[in-house]
Amino acid sequence: MTEQLNEQELLQYIANETNADEKLIKLVLKHEQVFINNAKEDKNGEVDIDGDELVDYVLSRSDVKSNELVVESILDAEMDYLMDKGLAGFVD
Repeated sequence: MTEQLNEQELLQYIANETNADEKLIKLVLKHEQVFINNAKEDKNGEVDIDGDELVDYVLSRSDVKSNELVVESILDAEMDYLMDKGLAGFVD
């Protein structure tokens, strides 16, 4: 059984891992969600997300005042959290 996503716990985890500001973390995650929602599903109903394209998309948003390294670290920490909770994984 997978655990439910606890948003506050996720934000705290990412902040601890990256030392990023919580407002920036929320902003990055908001833009990530838009990117994922606009991604096309394959014939199996799965979405393949290219990490570099995602980072580029987030950095292209006018309200994101950060750099590639920080955005990548936020997204990597989020994926680590989600994988630890059994809510996400990588497809080979």
